[in-house]
Amino acid sequence: MASVKEMLMGSMKELVEAELKEFKWHLMNPSYKHIPRSEMEKADIFDTVDKMIACFGPEEAVKVMVDILKRMNQNKLAKQLENKHKQAAVTQYLVEEMVPFNTVEKPAFKSMLQKFDKQYELPGKTYFSETAVPKMYNTVKTSIKMELMNADYFSATTDMWSSVNMIPYMSLTVHYLSMEWTLKSHCLETVFMPENHTSDNISDALRHAFEEWSLDEKKLTCITTDNGANIVAAVKKLNWPWLNCFGHNLHLAVTNAMASVKDRTARAMGLCHTLVSTFSHSWLKRRDLAKAQAELQIPQHSLILDCATRWGTKQKMVDRVLEQIPAIRRVLGHRRHHHLNPSWQDIAVLESVNAALKPAAEFTDLLSGESYVTVSSVKPVLKLLTEDMLKPSNEDTTLTSDIKHKMCSVLQGKYEPAALQELLEKACFLDPRYRGDYINDTETKSKLIEEMVGVEDEGSAASASVVGDEEQAVVPPAAKKKTLGDLLKSRTTSASAPIPKRVRADNELTRYLQEECIDSNANPLSWWRDNQSRYPLLSKVARKYMCICATSTPSERVFSAAGNIVTPMRSSLKPHKVNMLVFLVRNKDMITQV
Repeated sequence: MASVKEMLMGSMKELVEAELKEFKWHLMNPSYKHIPRSEMEKADIFDTVDKMIACFGPEEAVKVMVDILKRMNQNKLAKQLENKHKQAAVTQYLVEEMVPFNTVEKPAFKSMLQKFDKQYELPGKTYFSETAVPKMYNTVKTSIKMELMNADYFSATTDMWSSVNMIPYMSLTVHYLSMEWTLKSHCLETVFMPENHTSDNISDALRHAFEEWSLDEKKLTCITTDNGANIVAAVKKLNWPWLNCFGHNLHLAVTNAMASVKDRTARAMGLCHTLVSTFSHSWLKRRDLAKAQAELQIPQHSLILDCATRWGTKQKMVDRVLEQIPAIRRVLGHRRHHHLNPSWQDIAVLESVNAALKPAAEFTDLLSGESYVTVSSVKPVLKLLTEDMLKPSNEDTTLTSDIKHKMCSVLQGKYEPAALQELLEKACFLDPRYRGDYINDTETKSKLIEEMVGVEDEGSAASASVVGDEEQAVVPPAAKKKTLGDLLKSRTTSASAPIPKRVRADNELTRYLQEECIDSNANPLSWWRDNQSRYPLLSKVARKYMCICATSTPSERVFSAAGNIVTPMRSSLKPHKVNMLVFLVRNKDMITQV
């Protein structure tokens, strides 16, 4: 699918010089938005299209051009442009709504379009699958490539998934800061992975994806993944900075903690699963449950079944069963179901489990965003969890205390490696909400100074190269006799020599630490946008770390879209088509911009 600009340009190129002048004359008609006559008289076709899009917007620009072409009796050209625009709209519908290509050949769909325009003949599914969608994919891909080339740094997330027909894929999503300090994310690849998922094959796939997108590994600040041994080994083989997913770590902490007390919780948790399954598979019991909820005036909620791979669902299941105990007992009061009714001992165990897991459940989604900074909050959240919310208290039962203790132990162990600690400390330090509150100031400060000097050196090297070229090109003027003013100026200049880079970096860090922390709910990126001129060196390092994701959730979200595309009705989709469709639906905000 061509972009609006390409469609307008294509129609413009069909006009000869005299027709182009007539077109511009119509465009300056008062019935349209005013474009200064002086600008239009000098404009070529490229300028004309740009001014139309800027003045009217993409959609309105097409309507204006069609209208003018009809006034010029260029009816065939106007019809061609209208048809291209309609085909683009249908392509966008197929992509964004994730419907099969054969939708365009269904009688009801064709009949609907005929109601809008009886003369419009819709192309078949082959046109959309083989021409329109690949063209849209290439257009959006080129646009995103340009954005990534201009990014100073980027981070990445990746994950593995199998479709409904058990075809394996690996996703790759990148995250970066725009020049306006806005955090952006783009799904780049949904890679077909038919080979064994060894570290070698995964590392090869990741490197190939980087090459396909012309990504500079030197700009990669970190890649966030789960704790799978194969993906961790693959990242290590590539020698990329790595961060383990906070959500996955929290899930492992819950899983390991529950496994450590399985002998004390097995009956109660098993009964909990049985209750949820019983109500899930019987509409009669669900009907009776809704009636009991209304009579007892308790929330009319459905029971929740936990999922082994979904973070936080175990606590949600237990919490919901405890909430609905009165209604459950009323429904299961009959002697035939008496064995399903939880005893007071079962309820006591479930309450202890819920008391241990609930504090951590609140953080399951808080660090899973991709439109706001998350990595800088990992250190503060860990401290809050291990030293406060998961710290055993006098009111806790022995079971609750044991679960909390095990969860803290697992979480702390996941972030023990020195490389992870250094990354998290730098990110936390560079967040104006925290600064030096959660870290060792002196050690982190010295490491950041080295980075600031290094970043400045890169910029200086580039500048020196440009200056060197200029100096070679310019012939030095003939020497002339110095005046008294020149001598005095020379002395003044030497007295005020440039401050060494390391000193400037140290001064910036000192000033940064002396400032008050901003509100915990404030946006750290907004602060950096407003203060980057005050901290020219430190802001460059902040751009490097603020784009890192604390979880691999962004890449997991890719597979939510993929699951809606590769349905049982579309299980024969080729992997390269899956990649294109997932890419487009995950980057649909870019479709309207190209």
